[in-house]
Amino acid sequence: MNQKKIGQFIAQCRKKKNLTQAQLAERLNITDRAVSKWETGNSMPDSSIMLELCEILGITVNELLSGEEIHMENYETRADENLLALKQQDENNLSKNIVISIIYSMTLIVGIMVCIICDIALSGGLTWSLIPLTSIIFAWAISFPVIIMGKRGIAVSLISLSLFILPYLYVLSRLIRVTSVFTIGAAMAVITMLYVWLVFGLFRRYSNRVLAVWGTAVLLLIPLQFLINAALSKMISEPLMDIWDVLTTFILLIVAFTIFICDYVRRKRA
Repeated sequence: MNQKKIGQFIAQCRKKKNLTQAQLAERLNITDRAVSKWETGNSMPDSSIMLELCEILGITVNELLSGEEIHMENYETRADENLLALKQQDENNLSKNIVISIIYSMTLIVGIMVCIICDIALSGGLTWSLIPLTSIIFAWAISFPVIIMGKRGIAVSLISLSLFILPYLYVLSRLIRVTSVFTIGAAMAVITMLYVWLVFGLFRRYSNRVLAVWGTAVLLLIPLQFLINAALSKMISEPLMDIWDVLTTFILLIVAFTIFICDYVRRKRA
């Protein structure tokens, strides 16, 4: 598949439909930057939106992947060629991700082995090395889905984080023999994970309004801060608010307002 040719074909079909890049992006719930990348040949439309894109542009998937209109007598031949090209591309991407994931995993294993060897040499057994060992395994479980699957692995990584964060904190608190690491950490983790999942859901639902979602995410940090402070004030008698919290809230409001202004200007230009 020729990405440059496909990109030029997308641009040509879009203009025939009297659509701007921003309008096409809005109908597909993506960013206009993504459309720009397609049309310049820097990337390909994701398979999950190809059918919808073709419906909007009034073309077939076969024509999209060929980068041109196809006459009926050549349709079946070109379809077979495009299917083979797609399959080859998927296999190449998977092979590349597998190599990267193997290198990444081996690097972490080397780190674990170094910690264990140093611990045995210095202490005569496994003592402090169990802490980095646990942390490395935890980090691997969270990051591996993204490395092997790309963007499609973000949800899996968040699920892994949600499942393993509490067991990790419990094991860590037992290793360092500080129970507050689990009791306080668990409360903070639950509150933070609720925030992370909410922001993730907003990005999935409004993928064509990235700046607006970032502004909302920054604004949501303010109630997140209050929830964390409220939990800490009950557990360790911390003050609910201090001068630094007020300053942080003020800064977050300025940052969110700036992002919303940028989003407004961008949409007006589009």
